[in-house]
Amino acid sequence: MKRDDKMHMAVLLHATGFHVASWLHPSVPLERSADIAYWAELARIAEAAKFDVAFLADNGSVAYQSNPNAQRRISLAQHLEPMTLLSGLAPLTERIGLVGSFSTSYVQPYLVARQFASLDHISNGRAGWNVVTSSDPNEASNYGLVEAREHADRYKRAEEYLKIVQGLWLSWDADAFPLDRENSIYLHPEKMHALDYKSEGFSVRGPLNIARSPQGKPVVFQAGSSGPGIELGAATADGIFTAQQSLSDAKEFWRTAKQKAEAFGRRPENLRIFCGIIPFVGRTLQEAQDKFDYIQSLIHPDVGLQILYELTGGFDFSRFPLDGPVPELPPSNATKSRLELLQKLAKGKQLTIRQALFAGSCRTGAPHDHRYPGINS
Repeated sequence: MKRDDKMHMAVLLHATGFHVASWLHPSVPLERSADIAYWAELARIAEAAKFDVAFLADNGSVAYQSNPNAQRRISLAQHLEPMTLLSGLAPLTERIGLVGSFSTSYVQPYLVARQFASLDHISNGRAGWNVVTSSDPNEASNYGLVEAREHADRYKRAEEYLKIVQGLWLSWDADAFPLDRENSIYLHPEKMHALDYKSEGFSVRGPLNIARSPQGKPVVFQAGSSGPGIELGAATADGIFTAQQSLSDAKEFWRTAKQKAEAFGRRPENLRIFCGIIPFVGRTLQEAQDKFDYIQSLIHPDVGLQILYELTGGFDFSRFPLDGPVPELPPSNATKSRLELLQKLAKGKQLTIRQALFAGSCRTGAPHDHRYPGINS
């Protein structure tokens, strides 16, 4: 049966590419990482190709600075702040949605509500917030914390945080600002709504000092694929980003998220699922395979081991032989969806550590035989 709905697509923009070794590829313009014209070029290419969303990930730290292999991953030392970059891209694009990641782990929700409402106005109704929690200890230390919050605490905070932000976005009725010069009436105070939110973790009076945005509220995305992440997305998000390693896994995730959305009293069709892929494109299958093999060959083994260390929350793989099996992994405070995926891949495909480090580094699968099944963040 022919479907009459449309596929929705998002592109994850990275200045030097998503692959951990892509910055080493000779086609990547490394010197343009902070060049707004380059970012605009990428966004306009996606817009012309009918993508719905240009999406920015983020990390609020110079990660890996204490690692001896940091010089091999220097591309991760430069992150333009997403709200600033998206505000710059807004007048340089016309239709594509502009979605930025912003963590609920550190700053106060009033700031986030104000920033995304402002972006929605600046972009004429194209703003979206990707709600994330933060597990990076380097990032935590930049905000006065000794270490990142525990996984369960992060999601509990995120749920409350999102509730506050969405409440602030509704601070004003759509017709609260008549801008009536003749009668000297700028606004209707009775159409203003102070939030007056108080809890153990937050105290936010409101209202937001900006009119209702063009969309009513910016679009909300969520990117966690752990149990709590799916719950949060199904309950609150307009769209969920996920990375799955097979068609059957993707279908199962889709069913689970839709069922949970319905259990929360939502219409399942109102929740969009964006399942991530990293395509290697060629005129033939062999050409695509050659591109994949080449970029994989650029990964330094020490970098792969370090990525596995980070994915598992500090498990030292260097103590084991590279061509031996992946050992049993202990629980940790790492990003649980990625840790669970690594464990599943290691057991199901009987990966060696060498294969696992390439999988973790690439975070994708090979074009046809999946010799390097991967982990997408």
